[in-house]
Amino acid sequence: MTPPRAIAIAGAGIGGLTAALALAAKGFRVTVLEKAERLEEVGTGLQLSPNASRILIAYGIAERLGSHAITTRTVTIMTARSGGEVTRLSLAASARADAPYWLAHRADLQAALLTEARSRPEIELRLASPVDDIETTADGVRVGDLEVGTLIGADGAWSAVRNKVFPDVQPQFSGLIAWRGTCDADALPKHIRPSGVQLWMGPRAHLVVYPMSAGQRINMVAIVPGEALAPGWNAPGARDDINLHFDHAHWPADARAMIAAVDNWGRWPLYTMPDGGAWHRGRVALLGDAAHAMVPFAAQGAGMAIEDAAVLAQCLGETKNDGEVTAALARYAVLREPRVTRVQRMARQQGKIYHLQGPMALARDTVMRLLGPRRLQARQDWIYNWRL
Repeated sequence: MTPPRAIAIAGAGIGGLTAALALAAKGFRVTVLEKAERLEEVGTGLQLSPNASRILIAYGIAERLGSHAITTRTVTIMTARSGGEVTRLSLAASARADAPYWLAHRADLQAALLTEARSRPEIELRLASPVDDIETTADGVRVGDLEVGTLIGADGAWSAVRNKVFPDVQPQFSGLIAWRGTCDADALPKHIRPSGVQLWMGPRAHLVVYPMSAGQRINMVAIVPGEALAPGWNAPGARDDINLHFDHAHWPADARAMIAAVDNWGRWPLYTMPDGGAWHRGRVALLGDAAHAMVPFAAQGAGMAIEDAAVLAQCLGETKNDGEVTAALARYAVLREPRVTRVQRMARQQGKIYHLQGPMALARDTVMRLLGPRRLQARQDWIYNWRL
């Protein structure tokens, strides 16, 4: 017989570990199944806007993350057309004491979540445990030799769980490649070292730069057109290739100096799920990239996964018996789909705006200056002000 209030989560990434903490707080026993044999420090930086940091603080992550995260108060928008600043957005109105705007290394956040999860007796982490076999039973789900009331797929854009329950729903290549790399802060001259988020808009490409790891490292993401790699894979990027791309496009010297400071680049093809995503079937639910992978141009990939985890736990926490699980997952989907779809579309539209060329780029820069930082920032309020 399926143990009462037992849940399995596939994936020990940010979404999966946040979901484990949220569900444990609701009284569930959670088993996290991770296919990797060990959790290594991978990835580069990420932005955690107030809608996400507010949730993490509630689960005790602020203390775990400590000084590794940087609280930023500005987003500076630059144009490659002239090399100058278009506008500077203040995050002061959005980022409050109870919900800062954090810049962090992905590995630091995962380590903080993992430490907190391991401190909870309700959470068990099983490494080297891929989810290969899923079988629906009379009162739950069997995952290998584990029987639970609910299975949650938090295993990324190439989700094994989604492949089982939604085999016809697959990510599609966006035509864009994210080149990701980091460098020591000291490797950049002081006059170009960012203190907050810096966004450079250019012809058919854009660059995002910001500090992380207590200010000791600088994170860079360059988005350019490219060819898809094998599904689910990334690859090293040749430093000369990315330098040449921005040289040929005649980007300003400061932007090219930042790009040249990175020694090791990785290339990530950007795959996206259809608008609306895929959410649940029976007693199986998806969250994060498994449900709704999107282009990262709203800086909400991690944020949406964290929100998913909190809403899913809220819905399941309201159930009184196992017979209400399916209805709870349906309610989770109804609550999340409209917001996530709106974020997917906004991210895609922002990418098009960032990559404008010629007269259209000039018009974009002029309109941004005329609107001013307050009205531009207000376009993000519906994202940042979200609360559970």
